Amino acid sequence: MAGTNSKAQAQQNGNGKFVREVRSELKKVVWPTKKELVNYTIAVFIAVILISVIIGIVDTVFAELFKLLKSAVK
Repeated sequence: MAGTNSKAQAQQNGNGKFVREVRSELKKVVWPTKKELVNYTIAVFIAVILISVIIGIVDTVFAELFKLLKSAVK
């Protein structure tokens, strides 16, 4: 019984230490300003749109190539 009690106590102490360390690390974080956050969000949207367009173009090219190959085989 005493062994399980000390094990539970150690687990609880470990969890408490973890929470304290997380709080300590979060105090060190440099959070972005509102302007930076807006700029980063716009950059992400632009990147997503560009990558989507590139993937769409590549998909269309491959689809056309497969159509040509399919028609050449028949």
